[in-house]
Amino acid sequence: MFDGQKIIPAISSHQDLKKFLKLPLKYGILMNFQLAQLEELVHVMKEHGKKVLIHSELIRGLASDEYGAIFLIQTLKIDGIISSKPKVIDVCKKRNVLGILRFFLKDTYSLKQSLQITQKVSPDCLEVLPAVNTDIIASIKNYVPSEIMFGGLISSEAQIRLCLNAGAIAITTSNPDLWDLTI
Repeated sequence: MFDGQKIIPAISSHQDLKKFLKLPLKYGILMNFQLAQLEELVHVMKEHGKKVLIHSELIRGLASDEYGAIFLIQTLKIDGIISSKPKVIDVCKKRNVLGILRFFLKDTYSLKQSLQITQKVSPDCLEVLPAVNTDIIASIKNYVPSEIMFGGLISSEAQIRLCLNAGAIAITTSNPDLWDLTI
């Protein structure tokens, strides 16, 4: 799904973007930027041959709904969206871009609710947060066919390996020190 890339950088500053552009990684996530900055950032990433994923709920000034998703896809020509909103994932599927459903596991109820949503929208991938209970991957895979990646609270190479060994196809991290690990 991510051309074998195991670490997906979550980029939230211009300095982080500069580091990402120098790496041989293809996929990166833009987040915590202002809507007015996105066009230029996407252009720069595309110029460097990168695939652009946007965390739609973490872009200041962007409506994190289906209309915001349509704007990102039609106007900015991004490659995928990460969202916790099923309607956004539906737009991605209809427009043939990656739709990554993000959900937070707080307890058994949140897991059950998230699995029900996942079964209804069939996202391309799930981003499960926080990445502290890798045992949950087997349970999730029993209920949904989507690929799984972990994110949140990852602070070491050992944690990354634990997630991947448990069955995650990739991890997301905003820690630039972890982006260029050879895994």
